[in-house]
Amino acid sequence: MRADELCAVFGVRQSSASNKAKLIRDMLKMYPLDPNWCLPSKIDDNPMVWILQVNGVMVDIRHMPREIQVIAYEKGLIPYIPADR
Repeated sequence: MRADELCAVFGVRQSSASNKAKLIRDMLKMYPLDPNWCLPSKIDDNPMVWILQVNGVMVDIRHMPREIQVIAYEKGLIPYIPADR
């Protein structure tokens, strides 16, 4: 359903709904691809989960050696060890 259709169902102007949506995003400190708000079924496709800084360089941890993945997992930076899947 498009945003304008949803607003029509609730009888709300689209600008009012947009302002309230921004207020909610700001209150919850949400941002695009936020891992905290990602469906578990989509976590594998979310780059924000897997991109980490290693020795000052941004890398996709899925392409790093297993030992580095284990460290990231133990620190709670990634939800599971990709090499073990």
